[in-house]
Amino acid sequence: MKVLVVDDDRVLADVITFTLRREGFDVIQAHDGVAGLERWATEHPDLIILDVNMPKIGGFEVCRRIRAQADTPILMLTVRGEEDDIVGGLELGADDYIVKPFSPRQLVARVKAIIRRAGGQTLPKELSVGNLNLVPGKRELFINPEKESVSLTPLENRLLECLMFNAGQVLTFEIIFDHVWGPAAGDRDMLRQLVRRLRMKIEPDPSVPIYIQTVPGLGYGLLGKMDQD
Repeated sequence: MKVLVVDDDRVLADVITFTLRREGFDVIQAHDGVAGLERWATEHPDLIILDVNMPKIGGFEVCRRIRAQADTPILMLTVRGEEDDIVGGLELGADDYIVKPFSPRQLVARVKAIIRRAGGQTLPKELSVGNLNLVPGKRELFINPEKESVSLTPLENRLLECLMFNAGQVLTFEIIFDHVWGPAAGDRDMLRQLVRRLRMKIEPDPSVPIYIQTVPGLGYGLLGKMDQD
């Protein structure tokens, strides 16, 4: 399994490389956006770990160019507290993000979860709950009766898929973490941001949600009447 690490911080890139090679991954490096695109095109990695801030071509532009051609899984590296970086990367199609500083254990867990989801899941062709009709493989949601099409990021898609599979039930934070980010990954702040972004896309009034309901202290669920006239 080949991983491409694209980061101009050579010390951090070496740490990531050492960590992943110890877990059995084949790791290659690039230290700016131009070199990252070149190595992606020639090496065909199974996963890209991509820093946001880099010389020549930034991480967002690298992500955008790759997404225009392929679905290679992308894990973005961002600085703690930079919410705009997180949102920007996910909107461009990144599969996940991890904030600096991070532990080797957290990095390995996140990488394994992304690869497992990319290669080991069989998605249903369509999920329907009330007015929501999700096509997981295309990350596309239709909201009836208007048949409005909503494009979802990979994380939004996995969250909604999880909630729709379990419509009518309250899912704990831990269950959602495991489905969306994988074991030993995800936290409540990350989930809260993800729920907020998804509500902005699907709720008629995100401040008064009719689809994704919060159960304080427990989790979230698709609860109540969701067929809106």
